Amino acid sequence: MKPSSYDTGADRGERALLVSLVTDAVRQSGADSEHSMDELANLADTAGVEVVGRMMQNRDVPDTRWFVGKGKAQELKARIAEEAVTTAIFDQELSGVQVRNLEEELDVKIIDRTQLILDIFAGRAKTREGILQVELAQLSYLLPRLSGQGKNLSRLGGGIGTRGPGETKLETDRRHIRNRITELKRQLEGVMAHRKLHRERRKKNGIVQVALVGYTNAGKSTLLRQLTSADVLAENKLFATLDPTSRALSLPSGKEVLLTDTVGFIQNLPHDLVAAFRATLEEVNEADLLLHVVDASSPMRDRQRMVVDEVLAELGAGGQPTLLVYNKIDECPPAAIGLLAGGPDAIRVSAFSGRDMDMLVRRIEDKLLGDVRLLSLPAERGELAALAYRVGEVLEQGTDEDRLLLKLRINPADLEKYGRSLENYFVENMNSV
Repeated sequence: MKPSSYDTGADRGERALLVSLVTDAVRQSGADSEHSMDELANLADTAGVEVVGRMMQNRDVPDTRWFVGKGKAQELKARIAEEAVTTAIFDQELSGVQVRNLEEELDVKIIDRTQLILDIFAGRAKTREGILQVELAQLSYLLPRLSGQGKNLSRLGGGIGTRGPGETKLETDRRHIRNRITELKRQLEGVMAHRKLHRERRKKNGIVQVALVGYTNAGKSTLLRQLTSADVLAENKLFATLDPTSRALSLPSGKEVLLTDTVGFIQNLPHDLVAAFRATLEEVNEADLLLHVVDASSPMRDRQRMVVDEVLAELGAGGQPTLLVYNKIDECPPAAIGLLAGGPDAIRVSAFSGRDMDMLVRRIEDKLLGDVRLLSLPAERGELAALAYRVGEVLEQGTDEDRLLLKLRINPADLEKYGRSLENYFVENMNSV
C-alpha cells in the first residue's frame, strides 16, 4: 500500500473547480481567502490538474451535510455540467459525511485541501523514509473518513486523491488500516533511532548543522544550490523538495558546517503530515542555526512568515537561534524592500547574486562562531585542544611553559552542546597569546 509513481491528473485531462467557504471564523482570523484560493490553484497545478473555475461562498458556519449551503451545491452542480468538470477541490477540510453527500449530489470526485497536499507529497516522495511518512499521513487522514470515500476509492488510478492508499480496494476496513498504521509507526521509530545515532555522532565530532526552513517555494533549494553547488532540484513549484538534502558549506574561516534543506511549510498544513514527518523535521530541532527563508516578493510574506513560526513552535523549535533571510529581493518592488525587517537577525538577498551569497555566508559565520575567548590548556591534554579546533575557530595559538594557549572564537550554543569540558580552562587575560 505504498504511494504509486507520480502520474499527473493532467495526463487524463482532469478538470477541477475550486470551492471555498468564507466563515465568520475565517474572517476573524484575518486570513486572506482570495490568496488562499490562489495558493489552492497553485497546488492543483503542481498536482497536474487543470483549474477551470472558482466559486466562493460567505456563510456564518459550514453546513454539516453539504459544507456549503444546499443552494450553493445546486449552483456547483450546474457549473460542473456546464464546464465538464471532473473534480471539485475544496479549500477547507471536509468530513467523511460531507464528502459522501457532495459526491452523491454532484456526481464528481470531491477533494479537500488536505487530501490535495497529501497527494502531492505522495507523488514527490522518493526515499523509503519519505514514502513511509506519506503513507502514514494518508492513512491517518483516511481512517475517520472511510464512510465518505466512495468515488475516491472506487476510481482506481483516477488522478489526484487516489495515489497511495487511495488505490486500494474499496472494502479496505478500519482494522486493516489501523494495523498498517501501527506497522508504519514501528518502521518510522527505527528511522528516528537511526537519525538519533547520526545526530549523536555529529555532536561527538563537533559538526555544526544549519537548517533551511521556510514557506514552500521561498527559494530554500535554490539557496542550497548557490551556497554549496549542490545538485538538487530547484523548481518554481510548491513542495519541489520533500526529502531533506544536506551538503557541506565552507565558511570564510575555513570551518565547514552542514547545511540541510527541509520540506517547505504551508498554511493549513495537515496535522497528520506534520506528525508523520516529525522524524525528518526533528533535524530542525537539532540545528545550531535556522535560516528562515522568506519570499520577499510575495505580498503575503508576513503571513507566510507567521505560518512557519507557528509550525516551528509546534515542532518545539520556536526558540532556536535564527537568521531571517529575505530572499528574491531582485523580484521585490524597490518601495517594498524598505519594509523588510533589518538588524543583526535579518538579511536581504537574491540567491542569484554572488555578492549577496558571500554576505550571507559571513552572516552565518557571525551567528555561529560567536565571541573570542582565551583558552589555557595543559600541554598533555591533546584531546582538549582537538575539541577546541572542532567546536570553534582557533584564531591564534601559543605556549606558556607547560600550557597551550588558544585564542578561540566559540558560539555559546556550541560551547553548551559540545564543549562543556573546556569551560574550566577559559581565562580572562586576552593578551597572553
